[in-house]
Amino acid sequence: MSETTHHQILIIGGGTAGITVAASLRRREGRRGLDIAIVEPADAHYYQPAFTLVGAGVQSLAKNRRPESTMIPPRIEWIKGAVTGFDPENNKVELATGDTLSYDYLVVCPGVELNWDGIEGAQDTLGKNGVCSNYDTRYVEYTWSCLQDLKPGAKALFTQPPLPFKCPGAPQKIAYLTADHLKKRGILGDCDLHFLTHAPGMFSVPFFAAELVKVAARYGINVHFQHHLVAIDGDAKKATFKVVGGDKEGETVTFDFDMLHVSPPQSPPGAVKTSSLANKAGYVDVHQNSMQHTKFQNVFGLGDACSTPNSKTAAAIRKQAPVVVGNLLHLIDGGTLEEGYDGYASCPLTTALDKCMIAEFIYAGKVTPTFPFDPRKERWTYWWVKTTGLPIMYWGYMLKGHEWFFKHDVDYVEPGS
Repeated sequence: MSETTHHQILIIGGGTAGITVAASLRRREGRRGLDIAIVEPADAHYYQPAFTLVGAGVQSLAKNRRPESTMIPPRIEWIKGAVTGFDPENNKVELATGDTLSYDYLVVCPGVELNWDGIEGAQDTLGKNGVCSNYDTRYVEYTWSCLQDLKPGAKALFTQPPLPFKCPGAPQKIAYLTADHLKKRGILGDCDLHFLTHAPGMFSVPFFAAELVKVAARYGINVHFQHHLVAIDGDAKKATFKVVGGDKEGETVTFDFDMLHVSPPQSPPGAVKTSSLANKAGYVDVHQNSMQHTKFQNVFGLGDACSTPNSKTAAAIRKQAPVVVGNLLHLIDGGTLEEGYDGYASCPLTTALDKCMIAEFIYAGKVTPTFPFDPRKERWTYWWVKTTGLPIMYWGYMLKGHEWFFKHDVDYVEPGS
Protein backbone atom coordinates (compact mmCIF):
# COMPACT_ATOMS: atom_id res chain seq x y z
CA MET A 1 0.00 0.00 0.00
CA SER A 2 1.38 3.40 -0.97
CA GLU A 3 2.00 6.03 1.67
CA THR A 4 2.11 9.81 1.64
CA THR A 5 4.77 11.64 3.66
CA HIS A 6 4.94 15.41 4.02
CA HIS A 7 7.98 17.69 4.23
CA GLN A 8 8.18 21.44 4.45
CA ILE A 9 10.98 21.61 1.87
CA LEU A 10 11.50 18.78 -0.60
CA ILE A 11 14.66 18.74 -2.73
CA ILE A 12 14.70 16.51 -5.81
CA GLY A 13 18.28 15.50 -6.53
CA GLY A 14 21.23 14.86 -4.23
CA GLY A 15 23.95 15.97 -6.61
CA THR A 16 25.93 19.20 -6.51
CA ALA A 17 22.85 21.45 -6.57
CA GLY A 18 20.72 19.53 -4.09
CA ILE A 19 23.42 19.06 -1.47
CA THR A 20 24.57 22.68 -1.73
CA VAL A 21 21.05 24.03 -1.30
CA ALA A 22 20.26 21.68 1.58
CA ALA A 23 23.46 22.49 3.47
CA SER A 24 23.03 26.22 2.96
CA LEU A 25 19.40 26.10 4.10
CA ARG A 26 20.43 24.28 7.25
CA ARG A 27 23.12 26.86 8.01
CA ARG A 28 20.75 29.77 7.45
CA GLU A 29 17.56 28.44 8.99
CA GLY A 30 18.05 30.31 12.28
CA ARG A 31 15.04 29.68 14.52
CA ARG A 32 12.83 28.53 11.68
CA GLY A 33 13.45 24.83 12.37
CA LEU A 34 13.12 23.80 8.74
CA ASP A 35 11.94 20.30 7.81
CA ILE A 36 14.04 19.33 4.77
CA ALA A 37 14.29 16.08 2.77
CA ILE A 38 16.36 15.10 -0.27
CA VAL A 39 15.22 12.53 -2.83
CA GLU A 40 18.19 10.83 -4.53
CA PRO A 41 18.54 7.24 -5.82
CA ALA A 42 22.36 7.08 -6.19
CA ASP A 43 24.70 5.55 -3.63
CA ALA A 44 27.73 7.58 -4.73
CA HIS A 45 28.42 11.27 -5.23
CA TYR A 46 31.04 12.25 -7.83
CA TYR A 47 33.03 15.41 -8.38
CA GLN A 48 32.18 15.50 -12.07
CA PRO A 49 34.48 18.39 -13.09
CA ALA A 50 37.39 15.97 -12.58
CA PHE A 51 36.17 13.39 -15.08
CA THR A 52 38.35 14.92 -17.81
CA LEU A 53 41.36 14.45 -15.53
CA VAL A 54 40.38 10.85 -14.83
CA GLY A 55 40.07 10.12 -18.54
CA ALA A 56 43.50 11.65 -19.12
CA GLY A 57 45.13 9.56 -16.39
CA VAL A 58 45.82 12.54 -14.12
CA GLN A 59 43.54 11.45 -11.27
CA SER A 60 41.68 8.32 -10.24
CA LEU A 61 37.91 7.97 -10.24
CA ALA A 62 38.02 6.80 -6.64
CA LYS A 63 39.63 10.08 -5.55
CA ASN A 64 36.60 11.94 -6.88
CA ARG A 65 33.93 9.70 -5.36
CA ARG A 66 32.24 9.87 -1.94
CA PRO A 67 29.40 7.79 -0.46
CA GLU A 68 26.15 9.70 -0.88
CA SER A 69 25.35 9.02 2.76
CA THR A 70 28.32 11.14 3.84
CA MET A 71 27.16 14.06 1.68
CA ILE A 72 23.71 14.46 3.22
CA PRO A 73 23.88 17.43 5.63
CA PRO A 74 22.97 16.93 9.29
CA ARG A 75 19.28 16.73 10.23
CA ILE A 76 18.17 16.31 6.64
CA GLU A 77 16.28 13.17 5.66
CA TRP A 78 17.59 11.19 2.69
CA ILE A 79 14.79 9.49 0.78
CA LYS A 80 16.65 6.94 -1.35
CA GLY A 81 14.56 6.56 -4.45
CA ALA A 82 13.69 7.83 -7.91
CA VAL A 83 10.95 10.30 -8.81
CA THR A 84 8.54 9.08 -11.48
CA GLY A 85 6.07 11.95 -11.52
CA PHE A 86 5.46 15.54 -10.46
CA ASP A 87 2.07 16.96 -9.48
CA PRO A 88 2.83 20.61 -8.65
CA GLU A 89 -0.85 21.56 -8.85
CA ASN A 90 -1.34 19.48 -5.69
CA ASN A 91 2.15 19.88 -4.20
CA LYS A 92 2.99 16.21 -4.61
CA VAL A 93 5.75 14.01 -6.03
CA GLU A 94 5.44 10.33 -6.94
CA LEU A 95 8.22 7.79 -6.34
CA ALA A 96 9.08 4.58 -8.15
CA THR A 97 8.02 2.68 -5.01
CA GLY A 98 4.48 3.94 -5.47
CA ASP A 99 4.74 6.21 -2.44
CA THR A 100 3.83 9.90 -2.61
CA LEU A 101 5.62 12.85 -1.06
CA SER A 102 3.86 16.13 -0.38
CA TYR A 103 5.55 19.45 0.31
CA ASP A 104 5.13 23.13 1.05
CA TYR A 105 8.14 24.10 -1.08
CA LEU A 106 9.88 22.17 -3.84
CA VAL A 107 13.43 22.52 -5.20
CA VAL A 108 13.98 20.62 -8.45
CA CYS A 109 17.58 19.80 -9.38
CA PRO A 110 17.82 16.18 -10.62
CA GLY A 111 20.53 16.85 -13.20
CA VAL A 112 20.39 15.53 -16.74
CA GLU A 113 20.34 12.08 -18.29
CA LEU A 114 22.83 10.73 -20.82
CA ASN A 115 20.83 9.74 -23.88
CA TRP A 116 23.01 6.97 -25.29
CA ASP A 117 20.03 5.66 -27.26
CA GLY A 118 20.28 8.81 -29.36
CA ILE A 119 23.37 7.37 -31.08
CA GLU A 120 22.79 4.19 -33.05
CA GLY A 121 25.10 1.40 -31.90
CA ALA A 122 26.56 3.30 -28.93
CA GLN A 123 25.13 1.03 -26.24
CA ASP A 124 26.59 -2.03 -27.95
CA THR A 125 30.18 -0.81 -28.11
CA LEU A 126 30.83 1.59 -25.22
CA GLY A 127 33.66 0.35 -23.03
CA LYS A 128 35.25 -1.69 -25.82
CA ASN A 129 36.49 -1.35 -29.41
CA GLY A 130 38.20 1.92 -28.46
CA VAL A 131 34.86 3.66 -27.75
CA CYS A 132 34.92 5.63 -24.48
CA SER A 133 33.33 8.59 -22.71
CA ASN A 134 34.34 10.84 -19.83
CA TYR A 135 30.67 11.62 -19.27
CA ASP A 136 29.85 8.19 -17.87
CA THR A 137 31.40 6.73 -14.72
CA ARG A 138 31.25 3.28 -16.33
CA TYR A 139 33.55 4.30 -19.17
CA VAL A 140 35.68 7.23 -17.98
CA GLU A 141 38.56 5.00 -16.84
CA TYR A 142 38.44 3.22 -20.20
CA THR A 143 39.25 6.57 -21.83
CA TRP A 144 42.69 6.44 -20.21
CA SER A 145 43.18 2.87 -21.43
CA CYS A 146 42.27 3.90 -24.97
CA LEU A 147 44.59 6.89 -24.82
CA GLN A 148 47.51 4.76 -23.66
CA ASP A 149 46.89 2.25 -26.45
CA LEU A 150 47.29 4.82 -29.22
CA LYS A 151 50.27 4.07 -31.44
CA PRO A 152 51.93 5.86 -34.37
CA GLY A 153 49.43 6.00 -37.22
CA ALA A 154 46.42 5.93 -34.88
CA LYS A 155 43.27 7.93 -35.59
CA ALA A 156 41.35 9.42 -32.66
CA LEU A 157 37.94 11.13 -32.85
CA PHE A 158 36.37 13.40 -30.23
CA THR A 159 32.68 14.33 -30.54
CA GLN A 160 30.46 17.10 -29.19
CA PRO A 161 26.63 16.86 -29.14
CA PRO A 162 24.03 19.62 -29.58
CA LEU A 163 23.66 22.11 -26.74
CA PRO A 164 22.57 22.17 -24.01
CA PHE A 165 24.72 19.61 -22.22
CA LYS A 166 26.76 19.75 -19.03
CA CYS A 167 30.32 21.07 -19.05
CA PRO A 168 30.38 22.33 -22.66
CA GLY A 169 34.18 22.48 -22.69
CA ALA A 170 34.68 18.83 -21.77
CA PRO A 171 34.45 17.32 -25.29
CA GLN A 172 37.42 19.35 -26.51
CA LYS A 173 39.41 19.30 -23.25
CA ILE A 174 40.06 15.57 -23.57
CA ALA A 175 41.18 16.14 -27.17
CA TYR A 176 43.86 18.59 -26.00
CA LEU A 177 45.01 16.36 -23.14
CA THR A 178 45.22 13.39 -25.51
CA ALA A 179 47.25 15.45 -27.95
CA ASP A 180 49.61 16.63 -25.22
CA HIS A 181 50.03 13.05 -24.02
CA LEU A 182 50.95 11.94 -27.52
CA LYS A 183 53.29 14.92 -27.83
CA LYS A 184 55.12 13.91 -24.67
CA ARG A 185 55.47 10.39 -26.11
CA GLY A 186 56.90 11.88 -29.29
CA ILE A 187 54.23 10.47 -31.60
CA LEU A 188 51.72 13.32 -31.99
CA GLY A 189 52.92 14.07 -35.51
CA ASP A 190 52.33 10.44 -36.47
CA CYS A 191 48.71 10.38 -35.24
CA ASP A 192 45.53 11.77 -36.78
CA LEU A 193 43.23 13.63 -34.35
CA HIS A 194 39.78 15.01 -35.18
CA PHE A 195 37.34 17.11 -33.15
CA LEU A 196 33.80 16.91 -34.55
CA THR A 197 31.21 19.23 -33.06
CA HIS A 198 27.55 19.87 -33.71
CA ALA A 199 28.21 23.57 -33.08
CA PRO A 200 29.26 26.14 -35.71
CA GLY A 201 32.21 27.25 -33.55
CA MET A 202 34.70 26.07 -30.95
CA PHE A 203 32.98 27.64 -27.95
CA SER A 204 29.79 29.56 -27.23
CA VAL A 205 31.71 32.67 -26.14
CA PRO A 206 33.63 34.12 -29.14
CA PHE A 207 36.18 35.74 -26.83
CA PHE A 208 37.49 32.28 -25.89
CA ALA A 209 36.60 30.49 -29.12
CA ALA A 210 39.26 32.37 -31.06
CA GLU A 211 41.97 31.18 -28.68
CA LEU A 212 40.73 27.59 -28.69
CA VAL A 213 40.98 27.49 -32.48
CA LYS A 214 44.65 28.32 -32.03
CA VAL A 215 45.11 25.57 -29.44
CA ALA A 216 43.61 22.97 -31.77
CA ALA A 217 45.81 24.18 -34.63
CA ARG A 218 48.90 24.02 -32.44
CA TYR A 219 48.31 20.33 -31.86
CA GLY A 220 47.33 19.66 -35.46
CA ILE A 221 43.80 18.64 -34.46
CA ASN A 222 41.43 18.64 -37.44
CA VAL A 223 38.25 20.51 -36.49
CA HIS A 224 34.91 19.73 -38.17
CA PHE A 225 32.06 22.10 -37.33
CA GLN A 226 28.37 21.16 -37.63
CA HIS A 227 29.03 17.43 -37.58
CA HIS A 228 26.61 15.40 -35.46
CA LEU A 229 27.42 11.81 -34.43
CA VAL A 230 24.50 9.55 -35.37
CA ALA A 231 25.89 6.00 -35.45
CA ILE A 232 28.82 3.85 -34.31
CA ASP A 233 29.91 0.49 -35.69
CA GLY A 234 32.25 -0.64 -32.94
CA ASP A 235 33.37 -3.89 -34.53
CA ALA A 236 34.27 -2.15 -37.79
CA LYS A 237 35.55 0.91 -35.90
CA LYS A 238 33.56 3.37 -37.95
CA ALA A 239 31.63 6.45 -36.81
CA THR A 240 28.98 8.14 -38.93
CA PHE A 241 28.15 11.84 -38.70
CA LYS A 242 25.35 13.92 -40.15
CA VAL A 243 26.28 17.37 -41.45
CA VAL A 244 23.90 19.89 -39.86
CA GLY A 245 24.90 23.09 -41.66
CA GLY A 246 26.66 24.57 -44.66
CA ASP A 247 26.64 23.48 -48.28
CA LYS A 248 26.60 19.78 -47.37
CA GLU A 249 23.77 19.95 -44.82
CA GLY A 250 21.91 16.66 -44.55
CA GLU A 251 24.74 14.56 -45.93
CA THR A 252 26.46 11.86 -43.89
CA VAL A 253 30.16 11.14 -43.60
CA THR A 254 31.89 8.15 -42.03
CA PHE A 255 35.27 8.16 -40.26
CA ASP A 256 37.45 5.23 -39.28
CA PHE A 257 38.90 5.36 -35.79
CA ASP A 258 41.19 3.64 -33.32
CA MET A 259 39.83 5.71 -30.43
CA LEU A 260 36.43 7.40 -30.28
CA HIS A 261 35.59 9.64 -27.35
CA VAL A 262 31.83 10.21 -27.32
CA SER A 263 30.02 13.05 -25.59
CA PRO A 264 26.35 11.96 -25.60
CA PRO A 265 23.24 14.08 -26.15
CA GLN A 266 21.61 14.95 -22.82
CA SER A 267 18.22 15.96 -21.45
CA PRO A 268 16.32 16.28 -18.17
CA PRO A 269 14.87 13.09 -16.68
CA GLY A 270 11.64 11.82 -18.20
CA ALA A 271 9.64 12.65 -15.08
CA VAL A 272 10.58 16.31 -15.53
CA LYS A 273 10.05 16.44 -19.30
CA THR A 274 6.51 15.05 -19.07
CA SER A 275 5.42 17.25 -16.15
CA SER A 276 3.76 20.65 -15.98
CA LEU A 277 7.04 21.96 -14.54
CA ALA A 278 8.71 21.73 -17.93
CA ASN A 279 8.97 24.21 -20.78
CA LYS A 280 8.62 23.11 -24.40
CA ALA A 281 12.20 21.82 -24.41
CA GLY A 282 11.59 19.70 -21.31
CA TYR A 283 13.55 21.79 -18.79
CA VAL A 284 12.24 23.07 -15.44
CA ASP A 285 10.83 26.45 -16.43
CA VAL A 286 12.28 29.02 -14.05
CA HIS A 287 12.88 32.78 -14.10
CA GLN A 288 16.46 33.21 -15.27
CA ASN A 289 17.38 35.60 -12.45
CA SER A 290 15.25 34.60 -9.44
CA MET A 291 15.27 30.82 -10.16
CA GLN A 292 11.58 30.67 -9.13
CA HIS A 293 9.28 28.62 -11.34
CA THR A 294 7.38 30.74 -13.84
CA LYS A 295 4.01 29.16 -12.94
CA PHE A 296 4.29 27.62 -9.46
CA GLN A 297 5.46 30.14 -6.87
CA ASN A 298 6.49 27.53 -4.28
CA VAL A 299 8.80 25.75 -6.74
CA PHE A 300 12.42 26.61 -7.53
CA GLY A 301 14.87 24.98 -9.91
CA LEU A 302 18.60 25.08 -10.46
CA GLY A 303 21.40 23.09 -12.01
CA ASP A 304 21.55 21.24 -15.30
CA ALA A 305 17.82 20.43 -15.55
CA CYS A 306 16.55 24.01 -15.30
CA SER A 307 15.77 26.34 -18.19
CA THR A 308 18.20 29.18 -17.47
CA PRO A 309 20.21 29.91 -20.66
CA ASN A 310 23.61 29.60 -19.00
CA SER A 311 26.45 27.16 -19.50
CA LYS A 312 25.68 24.06 -17.41
CA THR A 313 28.58 23.79 -14.96
CA ALA A 314 29.16 23.26 -11.24
CA ALA A 315 30.30 26.88 -11.10
CA ALA A 316 26.87 27.98 -12.33
CA ILE A 317 25.28 26.03 -9.48
CA ARG A 318 27.65 27.74 -7.07
CA LYS A 319 26.04 31.06 -8.04
CA GLN A 320 22.49 29.77 -8.43
CA ALA A 321 22.32 28.04 -5.04
CA PRO A 322 22.53 31.15 -2.83
CA VAL A 323 19.84 32.81 -4.95
CA VAL A 324 17.52 29.82 -4.54
CA VAL A 325 18.21 29.59 -0.81
CA GLY A 326 17.76 33.32 -0.23
CA ASN A 327 14.55 33.51 -2.23
CA LEU A 328 13.12 30.38 -0.64
CA LEU A 329 13.69 31.87 2.82
CA HIS A 330 12.22 35.19 1.64
CA LEU A 331 9.14 33.30 0.46
CA ILE A 332 8.80 31.46 3.77
CA ASP A 333 9.16 34.72 5.69
CA GLY A 334 6.77 36.67 3.47
CA GLY A 335 9.50 38.81 1.94
CA THR A 336 10.28 39.97 -1.58
CA LEU A 337 12.24 37.78 -3.98
CA GLU A 338 15.51 38.97 -5.49
CA GLU A 339 16.73 38.51 -9.05
CA GLY A 340 20.30 37.71 -8.08
CA TYR A 341 21.54 35.19 -10.67
CA ASP A 342 23.24 36.81 -13.66
CA GLY A 343 23.99 33.69 -15.71
CA TYR A 344 27.49 33.16 -14.31
CA ALA A 345 29.33 30.05 -15.42
CA SER A 346 32.95 28.99 -15.42
CA CYS A 347 34.79 26.47 -17.52
CA PRO A 348 38.45 25.65 -16.75
CA LEU A 349 39.71 24.66 -20.19
CA THR A 350 42.58 22.21 -19.83
CA THR A 351 44.74 22.84 -22.89
CA ALA A 352 47.75 20.76 -21.80
CA LEU A 353 48.76 18.41 -19.00
CA ASP A 354 50.09 21.36 -17.02
CA LYS A 355 48.21 24.38 -18.39
CA CYS A 356 44.69 25.72 -18.34
CA MET A 357 42.51 28.68 -19.31
CA ILE A 358 39.63 29.69 -17.08
CA ALA A 359 36.62 30.92 -19.04
CA GLU A 360 34.19 32.85 -16.83
CA PHE A 361 31.17 34.65 -18.22
CA ILE A 362 27.56 35.65 -17.58
CA TYR A 363 24.48 35.99 -19.76
CA ALA A 364 25.11 37.30 -23.28
CA GLY A 365 28.67 35.95 -23.10
CA LYS A 366 30.06 38.88 -21.10
CA VAL A 367 33.50 37.92 -19.76
CA THR A 368 33.71 38.19 -15.94
CA PRO A 369 37.05 36.84 -14.68
CA THR A 370 37.82 36.33 -11.01
CA PHE A 371 41.53 36.98 -11.47
CA PRO A 372 42.96 40.28 -12.80
CA PHE A 373 44.76 38.63 -15.72
CA ASP A 374 43.98 37.91 -19.36
CA PRO A 375 41.77 34.79 -18.95
CA ARG A 376 42.66 33.54 -22.43
CA LYS A 377 46.27 32.96 -21.49
CA GLU A 378 47.18 29.40 -20.59
CA ARG A 379 48.78 29.26 -17.13
CA TRP A 380 50.14 26.55 -14.85
CA THR A 381 48.56 28.41 -11.93
CA TYR A 382 45.13 27.83 -13.50
CA TRP A 383 46.05 24.15 -13.81
CA TRP A 384 46.63 24.13 -10.03
CA VAL A 385 43.28 25.86 -9.53
CA LYS A 386 41.59 23.20 -11.69
CA THR A 387 43.29 20.12 -10.22
CA THR A 388 43.72 21.13 -6.58
CA GLY A 389 42.07 24.41 -5.59
CA LEU A 390 38.57 23.86 -6.95
CA PRO A 391 38.16 20.33 -5.50
CA ILE A 392 39.13 21.64 -2.05
CA MET A 393 36.55 24.41 -2.38
CA TYR A 394 33.92 21.96 -3.65
CA TRP A 395 34.21 19.31 -0.95
CA GLY A 396 35.16 21.58 1.91
CA TYR A 397 33.04 24.69 1.34
CA MET A 398 30.40 24.47 -1.37
CA LEU A 399 28.81 21.17 -0.36
CA LYS A 400 28.88 22.21 3.28
CA GLY A 401 26.88 25.34 2.56
CA HIS A 402 29.48 27.84 3.68
CA GLU A 403 28.83 31.42 2.66
CA TRP A 404 31.85 31.36 0.43
CA PHE A 405 31.40 32.49 -3.10
CA PHE A 406 33.71 34.40 -5.44
CA LYS A 407 32.83 38.02 -6.03
CA HIS A 408 33.51 39.37 -9.48
CA ASP A 409 35.11 42.73 -8.89
CA VAL A 410 37.20 42.67 -12.08
CA ASP A 411 35.71 44.43 -15.08
CA TYR A 412 37.92 42.86 -17.75
CA VAL A 413 38.92 44.99 -20.70
CA GLU A 414 40.40 43.22 -23.71
CA PRO A 415 43.96 44.41 -24.48
CA GLY A 416 43.92 47.04 -27.19
CA SER A 417 40.27 47.92 -26.72
